[in-house]
Amino acid sequence: MREEAKPNLLIAASGTGGHLFPALAVAEELGDYNIQWLGVPNRLETKLVPSSYPLTTLNIEGIKKRIALGTIGVSFRIPPAVSKVVNLIKKNQIQGIFTTGGYISAPAIIAARICGIPVIIHDSNAIPGKVTRWFARWCHTVALGFPTAEKYFPRQRTIWVSTPVRKAFHSPQPLDLPLKEETPLIVVLGGSQGAVAVNQLIRSSAKVWLETGAVIVHLTGERDPEVDRFQHPQYYTFPFYENMAGLLQRANFAISRAGAGTLTELAITGTPAILIPYPYAAEDHQTYNAQTFVEVGAAVSYPQQELTSDTLEKTVLQWLASPKMLSEMGEKAKTLAVNDSAIQIATLLRQAVST
Repeated sequence: MREEAKPNLLIAASGTGGHLFPALAVAEELGDYNIQWLGVPNRLETKLVPSSYPLTTLNIEGIKKRIALGTIGVSFRIPPAVSKVVNLIKKNQIQGIFTTGGYISAPAIIAARICGIPVIIHDSNAIPGKVTRWFARWCHTVALGFPTAEKYFPRQRTIWVSTPVRKAFHSPQPLDLPLKEETPLIVVLGGSQGAVAVNQLIRSSAKVWLETGAVIVHLTGERDPEVDRFQHPQYYTFPFYENMAGLLQRANFAISRAGAGTLTELAITGTPAILIPYPYAAEDHQTYNAQTFVEVGAAVSYPQQELTSDTLEKTVLQWLASPKMLSEMGEKAKTLAVNDSAIQIATLLRQAVST
């Protein structure tokens, strides 16, 4: 008997960890599928994807900040991008598309519409992105990171699934850093692209925290020109850290941006956080993301423009002296976790492809 061929799926996810890691988590649940990946050149997917999935890139990055509903159909880069995706769909007999929003979603969804195949789109933020809102009507289902986002899609089929995280977050992961069990660990996260303003605040205050015996692991991103300005034996800097599951499982608390993917990882690992939302995020969605964690008592949030190094310094010292409070906050963070998010989305894709 001839073995039945695997279904073929295209994943369109590009740019930042907030788009890529949820898509990778879903891909992990679809081991019985042939997966093609759609991205753009010179972004994070070129480092993370090719070792696992064939990657096709589209040269549309240059329009991501200027894209608008009135121009999307006539932009000189969109038609060739759509044509390339249509050819990819036909060549690989793609039966469905999963995308995590952002500008890469536009040509993917348009091509799917032309070819008559279903699309599942996931938007992780409390305020969904413009591309998601514009093209939701052409998608089979809109999967949401926050239940409050449902109001943006009154006529579409939606489901709240939170945001998928990779399988490593669901089991204990060893940490390859020389830390004693009793040593407090502060993890600083600026998102996959780093956060120079946050980095400056940390370096202004780190010495006082380190004097208490704490260790700091600071993920600086790759765009900080002053990354080596502060050095200390208990202060570790990395532009990017692969074992985020092990790092957050070990952390006493985090100082972080409020991207939806990062918040989901904090919830799964039960990690309290001092949140500093990125002030230039589209429609200030990180502030709305953070508010969900503040409301349940899992985090505090400070606007970047109002946060001084003195305030941050004192807050961290208070937290380091309050292990019971941190434990309680961690338990509250776990109440926001959805542990089967990737499985739920994989199930949606299987259903959409099989109909």
